[in-house]
Amino acid sequence: MQGQERLIDRRRLIAGAGATGLALGLGACTPRAPLSTSRSLANLCLPRVNVSPDRVIRTVAGLRPYRETGFVVREQRMGATRVIHNYGHGGGGITLSWGSSRLAVDLALSGGLPGHSGPVAVIGAGALGLTTAKLLQEAGLAVRIYAESLPPHTTSNVAGGQINPTSVFRRSAVGGGFMRQFEAAMDYSFRRFQISVGDDTGVHWHTTYDAYRERPLSDLERRIMPDARILREGEHPFPVPVVREWRTMYVETGRWLAHLLRDVRIGGAQVERRKLASPAEVAALPERLVFNCTGLGARELFGDDGMVPVRGQLAILLPQPEVRHAYTGPVGYMFPRADGIVLGGTYERGEWDATPQPETIAGIVAAHARFNAGLACVA
Repeated sequence: MQGQERLIDRRRLIAGAGATGLALGLGACTPRAPLSTSRSLANLCLPRVNVSPDRVIRTVAGLRPYRETGFVVREQRMGATRVIHNYGHGGGGITLSWGSSRLAVDLALSGGLPGHSGPVAVIGAGALGLTTAKLLQEAGLAVRIYAESLPPHTTSNVAGGQINPTSVFRRSAVGGGFMRQFEAAMDYSFRRFQISVGDDTGVHWHTTYDAYRERPLSDLERRIMPDARILREGEHPFPVPVVREWRTMYVETGRWLAHLLRDVRIGGAQVERRKLASPAEVAALPERLVFNCTGLGARELFGDDGMVPVRGQLAILLPQPEVRHAYTGPVGYMFPRADGIVLGGTYERGEWDATPQPETIAGIVAAHARFNAGLACVA
């Protein structure tokens, strides 16, 4: 990477909260969640997900833009052009979108806009590109979006959509500076999604059950897992020893991205279908402030060899409105959405082919069928 680069400073982010929209509550206190309670299995009977191959309505595969050292929010100077990078979120692109874009926009505005006129450019129209565009509009700036693909044809459209950061970085590869960036992004995203809940956006709360090894919650987990509790055998219906019950939001990604794209267009954004193939083409854009939200495309466009694809395959079942809980466990995950029951998934590092594999999909469906057959109590 050439030119001058600098990372966002979380202290500056917090200090500027009132002026930049972080008044939504980045530093607000939240109640500490109770970690255990007495529960009766009879009070936790759940509807069984009807899993069978003939209920599969579509299959998808997406490539997560993963970096072991975590997602990038930094500035690069390219002659007269300032490029703000905002990419590399692994399996947490939807989850971190609002917060990472908040960091990117604040980084740009903290340096002022000397000599800048006309629209600001955003490259990419997935979750990061559209949230960046929306926040720029809220800051009073005109936006032009350049994108090779638009919703519903982006990588973000095939994401499962649970608001919980997973597969974002390797913990041993990052330091305290990145962790502060990560937590700042997560805190803002969590609050921004809360005020986005609704049928029009496709964002809804659901109770979630995670099969896991019992351990204390981190401070971040306490903030984003309200009312979390541990349930042991006899207190839950799942065929595993221990689950954590908590609540989070789920995003029907197709509806949410369509809503965002419509919103930024109403706000005056110009959208141009165009693939930018080199840094020189980026520097040649008429806009002097450019936000790079290209996800996995940043590997080729800006030479970031630390980016690797991680393929995730999903089977989508016919919707079941009575299913209002989600689970993750040894068989993957199940997320209930209005557009179908999402069954995942896989974590296939280094796979570039975004094509569902029939054998893998069949294995996902069979595993979830067995898991649901093992429920001890069914509503």
